[in-house]
Amino acid sequence: MTKEKKETKKETKEKLKEKIKEKIEEKERECDCHEKRIKELEEALLRKEADLVNYRKRKDEEVAKMLTYSNEDIAKDLLPIVDNFERAISLDDDNLEDELSKFLEGFKMIYCHLTDVLNKFEIKAIDGNKKPFDPNYHQAVLTEKVEGMEPGMVIEVLQKGYLLKDRVIRVAMVKVSE
Repeated sequence: MTKEKKETKKETKEKLKEKIKEKIEEKERECDCHEKRIKELEEALLRKEADLVNYRKRKDEEVAKMLTYSNEDIAKDLLPIVDNFERAISLDDDNLEDELSKFLEGFKMIYCHLTDVLNKFEIKAIDGNKKPFDPNYHQAVLTEKVEGMEPGMVIEVLQKGYLLKDRVIRVAMVKVSE
């Protein structure tokens, strides 16, 4: 082989090596690019999974809360009935032989059953008489100056307030000392 052919062959080999090197570098760049994209997609997937877990937790909490307070509307509708029973029962006097007392005895039985049902569903009256005024539980309707009582104390409960579990469903209307 002649010297020229050897050099041409050598140049061809060099060019071939160079092309192979370039191809390898190109493939490595592509590979790096693909690895970077895979990492981005994995991170996006993790974020989506976290979002889904958070969504499920939020939904579960909302459903639990809805179930816990599902009786609120019917409880609110029953409270005026309870108030009316209490007003009627308060009309009873000491004479147990008159017609009114006999009639109100039936009212008392119905009232007792109704309050038992309310207690069963954790609907409790707010006790506020002779206690400090709390705007979370009371609505001041009247104020009055009372000797010997410090200001801001509930003097009288005009309309009972009620709690459903730990939520106020009706504030108590009260008279407060000045």
